[in-house]
Amino acid sequence: MEIDALVYLIPIAGIIGLLIAVLLTRIVLRKDTGTPEMKAIGDAIREGAMAYLARQYKTIAVISVILAVIIAIALRWEIAVAFLLGAGFSCLSGYIGMYVSVNSNIRTASGARRSLNEALQTSFRGGAVSGLAVIALSLLGVAGIFFLYLLFVVPEPLTSPLGYGLESWHVVETLNLAVGYAFGASFAALFAQLGGGIYTKAADVGADLVGKVEAGIPEDDPRNPAVIADLVGDNVGDCAGRGADLFESTAAENIGAMILGAAIFGFTGNANWVFFPLVVMAFCLLASIVGIFLVKLRNENEEPMRALNRGYYVTAVIAAIGIYFLSDYMLGTWHFFVCAVIGIILSIAIVFITQYYTSGSYRPVREIARNSETGPATNIISGFSIGLETTAAPIIAIAIALLSSYFVGQEAAYALLTNPGANEVFIFGLFGTAAATMGMLATAGFVLAMDTFGPITDNAGGIIEMSQQPDEIRNRTDKLDSVGNTTKALTKGYALGSAALAAFLLFAAFFQEVAVKLNQPLLEVFRVDLAQPPVFVAALIGGMLVFLFSSLAIRAVGNAAGDMINEVRRQFKEKPGILAGTEKPDYAQCVDISTKGALKAMILPGILPVVTPILVGLIWRFAYPDAAAQMSVQAVGGFLMVATITGILMAIVLNNGGGAWDNAKKYIESGHHGGKKSPAHAAAVVGDTVGDPFKDTAGPSLHVLVKLLSTITLVFASLFIIT
Repeated sequence: MEIDALVYLIPIAGIIGLLIAVLLTRIVLRKDTGTPEMKAIGDAIREGAMAYLARQYKTIAVISVILAVIIAIALRWEIAVAFLLGAGFSCLSGYIGMYVSVNSNIRTASGARRSLNEALQTSFRGGAVSGLAVIALSLLGVAGIFFLYLLFVVPEPLTSPLGYGLESWHVVETLNLAVGYAFGASFAALFAQLGGGIYTKAADVGADLVGKVEAGIPEDDPRNPAVIADLVGDNVGDCAGRGADLFESTAAENIGAMILGAAIFGFTGNANWVFFPLVVMAFCLLASIVGIFLVKLRNENEEPMRALNRGYYVTAVIAAIGIYFLSDYMLGTWHFFVCAVIGIILSIAIVFITQYYTSGSYRPVREIARNSETGPATNIISGFSIGLETTAAPIIAIAIALLSSYFVGQEAAYALLTNPGANEVFIFGLFGTAAATMGMLATAGFVLAMDTFGPITDNAGGIIEMSQQPDEIRNRTDKLDSVGNTTKALTKGYALGSAALAAFLLFAAFFQEVAVKLNQPLLEVFRVDLAQPPVFVAALIGGMLVFLFSSLAIRAVGNAAGDMINEVRRQFKEKPGILAGTEKPDYAQCVDISTKGALKAMILPGILPVVTPILVGLIWRFAYPDAAAQMSVQAVGGFLMVATITGILMAIVLNNGGGAWDNAKKYIESGHHGGKKSPAHAAAVVGDTVGDPFKDTAGPSLHVLVKLLSTITLVFASLFIIT
């Protein structure tokens, strides 16, 4: 198989990304750690976060090994090895991001004593380490496992099925094994996001309800026993969790696109279709590096968000230019550049839609704040209705992007092939949606840097307040914290949009794999007949799974938060000197409550999405052993389709509804509707508490869930097929 020289950009970009991450780490760690009081608080946050991560990863490791053994027995050992590598790299990327994050917060706080620009650059570069490490490890991992298996594990075939030459069939067989890597990444990401979300919201809810509402003390007040656990939670929920989320998004997207590319390779003879997704991601990683180094304030009065936007737009423009040349050179057409631009435009649209629904500058958040004047009930009614409303605009944007990229991809078939058949046109259209997903994820490195920037600045503000630094310094960290809250909300929207596109791509890849195994054209296999009662029932189960999973995640936060509330109340009651400032709270006990609550509660909702689609496929296979109807494949397809649609809708409601509640509280705290300690503020705190597990636990976990379901069905497709 002839490989284009541009393929060598994949390892080069991955290595450069890791080297720049090391460089940024050294730059950040050379900064000073401030006063002894600041250092003591920073050390407590770091120790709590790293201790939790170590315990969580041990749990993930045990479950992953058990599942890998099952995969090796039921399928093949090569898939099991790829699964373990995917899970391991996902955890490694989370560990790197967490380590730098909990060492950047104290240095950001110290930098704020000198200038806003120093604090901004320290916090953003700390976040950039996570962004670059995640994308580089995902890229190197997918490319590494693919080439390793292609060259040394999978034997060259002697015959090939319908529509494939020997070389393209060799690639397909390799990808069927390498897909275990995406499954491992998704599996570890679900536990990382779910466990981190439970941890952070258990601490946050306890700190808010007892500290703010009952005791009337400020956020991040050192007298609150739950405050360290809350600051630790920002890191384990947003840094490690979101890092794992985007790691598995990029890994799954690449493998799904490569599967479709292998199909096109089969009837064009051009191997570039297989490697194009990896080369695009490699170039976009380099574009993110350029954007990251451009983040700098022009003066101390400039808004930090403007500096971040400059870097983001430069990254997007460079990525778009690179994709144009790559598409033209590797694929011989500009059509897939247009598809990628559609994905980039979608990412920007999703960001603006999310900002509209979660920012205090617009109608939805102000409406919730206004309704808070009449109590918690009207706050919650208003917030939930806004959450439901937020589904409309993102779904319309995603629908337009999918359809337009699909039709542009189809046009490429007519431009490149002579008299293409219906099946070829269909596959080209699906590859167009894959290119849109590549465009959506083109800025993933920069976006993840913005996301991790959020908890770093939040922690820095907490360190400044707890160490009782002057108001001038607190004002600087407040500016960064405000921007960080915005970037966290925006990146949740971005992650959801990319999840929607990646999920459809993986859905197509599942049917492509089925078509290959059945030796039939994809167009004949790619259909789900919901009019058949068995398929409809499987689809119902898929929708139900999303609601049950969300219930378990939210309930886990409620249970752990209840324990946290009781502990904070106990300390205030038994040690009255805490509120008087004469006794020190027991922070460690609250950290331990969040840790135990998260690790215990994440097991069931983490295992449920793994077991359910496998059971559906196997039960339907043996219940309907009609090889012609392939009822099991139809059932799994219906399950996957409805679970994906329901999961995306539910995630939008939870993410944006929770974000709107949060910022309605902040809008009131800024002086509107009576300000802090007013009845409206007390009602808004209750609403924010309801929204916390929505936006930081169940919602982000659903991003991972919809992709995990797709990668599971890809891995176990052979078990569902009757031959």
